[in-house]
Amino acid sequence: MMHSVERRDIVLVVDDSPETLSLLTDALEAAGATVLVATEGANALALVERITPDVVLMDAVMPGMDGFETCRRLKRNKSVAHVPVIFMTGLSETEQIVKGLEAGGVDYVTKPISPDELIARIRVHLANARQTHSARAALDAAGRYLLSANRAGRVLWSTPQATALLTAISISPAGDSFTLPETVRRWLEGRKAEGAAVEPEAIEVVIEGSARRLKLSYVGQIGPEELLLRIVEDSGIPPEQVLKTKLGLTLRESEVLVWLARGKANRDIGEILGLSPRTVNKHLEQIYAKIGVENRAAATALAVTALTPR
Repeated sequence: MMHSVERRDIVLVVDDSPETLSLLTDALEAAGATVLVATEGANALALVERITPDVVLMDAVMPGMDGFETCRRLKRNKSVAHVPVIFMTGLSETEQIVKGLEAGGVDYVTKPISPDELIARIRVHLANARQTHSARAALDAAGRYLLSANRAGRVLWSTPQATALLTAISISPAGDSFTLPETVRRWLEGRKAEGAAVEPEAIEVVIEGSARRLKLSYVGQIGPEELLLRIVEDSGIPPEQVLKTKLGLTLRESEVLVWLARGKANRDIGEILGLSPRTVNKHLEQIYAKIGVENRAAATALAVTALTPR
């Protein structure tokens, strides 16, 4: 289901049943997904304000706000309206299936859930969503600085704001297009190499003869040889300050999360920050609780999203 070169797909599971959550988390993580969990509709709506999932698995019947109302509210949020929602419903509840589709769902599975069937359906809906949701349609206020390029570094298209910044880098226009600098081309090329997961999510470019720095961030792959990138002027704010502000963490928790997002093990984080492994674990427990995730992979995904310039 998931791609080895691009980032892991993010699946948001909304269900109040611990057994269902456990079953789905294990199966989806084994398939290579990052799993975010919400035990009620309100939590799901709060979570998507901070990170955009690739697909949502929605329990139809939950206490409080049910899955149908949660789905309707998700579909009113422009930043996640394109995300496919698959409903999970009881076998005999056919009227709920219709209600789920009317609320904006794309599919349903019946309980007890077969993980293999569910993963196959997710594959189909992820592919469909990516085909129908072009990058340009997603250009809202948060995406004004987007561009796409091939791995050879040729810019295929860019928004006006991104074009202005591209002009500031010492890139020579080739006809109507730009070619990205050599350092950026090597970075893009490295993303398809074996072990590309260790490639940084962003790269800095210095504007010659100036103290200004631009940051190019990898957003995702939108075609066989087309990568979506974001370009912004680097504010110079340390990443731990960004996480502290955006995620409501203490400075120490933010420092731990920054190193976690950089792929460091607990022992390494302890050595870097002068903490015992036990203290690192306690900080991670607090971080997971505060940002609403269950594990390292989900925390890393949320941190990378928060640190990606908008």
